[in-house]
Amino acid sequence: MRSIWNGAISFGLVSIPIKLYNATESHSISFRQIHTEDGGRVRYRKVCELDGEELDASEIGKAYEDADGSLVPISDDDLAALPLPTARTIEIVAFVPSDSIDPLQIDAAYYLSASGVPAAKPYTLLREALKRSRKVAIAKFALRGRERLGMLRVVDDVIAMHGLLWPDEIRTPEGVAPDSDVKVRDAELDLADALMDTLGEVDVDTLHDDYREAVEALIASKAGGALPPSEAPESPRGGKVIDLMAALESSVRAAKEARGEEAGEPAGARAEVTELKPRKTAARKTAPAKKTAKSTGRDSAKSTGRAAAKSTATKSASKTAKKTAASPKSSSAGAKKSTSTAAKKTAAKKTTPRKRASA
Repeated sequence: MRSIWNGAISFGLVSIPIKLYNATESHSISFRQIHTEDGGRVRYRKVCELDGEELDASEIGKAYEDADGSLVPISDDDLAALPLPTARTIEIVAFVPSDSIDPLQIDAAYYLSASGVPAAKPYTLLREALKRSRKVAIAKFALRGRERLGMLRVVDDVIAMHGLLWPDEIRTPEGVAPDSDVKVRDAELDLADALMDTLGEVDVDTLHDDYREAVEALIASKAGGALPPSEAPESPRGGKVIDLMAALESSVRAAKEARGEEAGEPAGARAEVTELKPRKTAARKTAPAKKTAKSTGRDSAKSTGRAAAKSTATKSASKTAKKTAASPKSSSAGAKKSTSTAAKKTAAKKTTPRKRASA
């Protein structure tokens, strides 16, 4: 790790030589500007406005621009010669409770390291004093051309310093809060507390940058010649809250399910979905078809029955004719019997009127 500043911590009459290191680093993916037509790189060139000559970093200094546009050159030697105790020193001015610092003031973070063997003893003394007092040190220091405010605290066995914004650099939140008066019920607060308890705590070390991973995967796929996904997955968007109670109850239930807990079914939390019955028009349209099928079946059954009856009569008639042809004697005898019987009936009819007349 490379130090970015060398100086000392002024702790009363105690001076502690230290080195300053950046405590954080950015892992965000940076992009280059290109010409969209041919893919060529677009670069910034530092050119002098007077002679048009392109300059490198060693030829570039700093200057202050006055109100009339004139420039006042300022060198690093000029800044180093300023009669300020914080030019090369982190000057501790007070020790305060850590909760008295507004998080809005916290800026960049640095690690302070003892510079050399003689600095180890006073460095350890200050570190242990901060631990035992459970306080943080407020200090002033100069870095990168301006004086800054800092907060010293202990991280593991190292003294860390957070840059702080000056109080006049914090904006007041005027016009940010809702204009209308909103009343919150106790039941809603209870559900909000339940949601907070259900979500519980989280190990910050387990959190990671999903967006950066997605961008890295996109770059790898395009570098390998693969096409990017045509449609991005839809992400939930915030909308107008219709029922705050139902939203809180649903959130509590979802949080419990995510944690593997059994979630009760709060009343009114889930809407019931009723399936719609098919429309009557469809049934009316299909009814004639059913009737037609039934009538067609009946007609076909009738015609089939008639054909079967005809075929049965034909078969019985042919059988009778065969029997008659096979036994001619029986048929002639039957004919004689029927003839004699008819003659007897005729004679009886003729004699009956005569008996009535004689009587």
